Amino acid sequence: MSELLNNVINTYAQFFDWNMWGEVLTDPVSWGLIGTLVLMEGLLSADNALVLAVMVRHLPERQRRKALFYGLLGAYAFRFVAIGIGVFLIKLLWVKVIGAVYLGWLSFKYFRDKRKKQAGNDEDIQGMSKNSLLIRMFGTLWGTVAAVELMDIAFSVDSVLAAFGVSEKVWVLLTGGMIGVLMMRGVAGLFLKLIDKIPELETAAYVLIGFIAIKMLIAVARIEIPHAIFFAFIFIIFGTTIVFHFKKEKRVKEHG
Repeated sequence: MSELLNNVINTYAQFFDWNMWGEVLTDPVSWGLIGTLVLMEGLLSADNALVLAVMVRHLPERQRRKALFYGLLGAYAFRFVAIGIGVFLIKLLWVKVIGAVYLGWLSFKYFRDKRKKQAGNDEDIQGMSKNSLLIRMFGTLWGTVAAVELMDIAFSVDSVLAAFGVSEKVWVLLTGGMIGVLMMRGVAGLFLKLIDKIPELETAAYVLIGFIAIKMLIAVARIEIPHAIFFAFIFIIFGTTIVFHFKKEKRVKEHG
């Protein structure tokens, strides 16, 4: 138990090692990894931001901002704790396997649900009921804050696991994760507009998650995918997606 505690403490101590922060911020590969995390977080958080907006829409405008702000603070706290503990846990092979399987399931579930939507089984996002348990327990504002907090944690679990598939460096994870949380609140609207314009980008993000699941799983067998190949895959998948979208749009206009 003392060894476990020491490992966790040493992990958190890295957050305050300014020399290591200097190294990561001057390393082009680290910036590439951070950029990957931010891009992935932005695309995946667009729908999440929409869900959160729906959850607080029953509140007055001022209380909506307050509920989302408190949720933001909680999301940062959870990321800090999850990344700190996760850096230690991800070294355990069985944790990597579980993480890889879970990410693979997320990717599979997305494509399964997408097919259901195409078949006409789409469901509208529902807001919070005023008779919900949390609102009855804590009142309208704080019950909503608690619900937003729980939803933030649920979203963060997916993002943190995906982040560990990209890199296990604590500084990369912390920087990418914290920027990602800010994006979910600050610029998620821009990503929503981007996804509205190029819907295939959301699909590309889940293809990337599937690839990260494979990357994490084969890492258990000590097979590492070089950064150059990883970045090339990202460029190809998103580049191909954008080209495909505009070609499809062009065909529609030509036959319209």
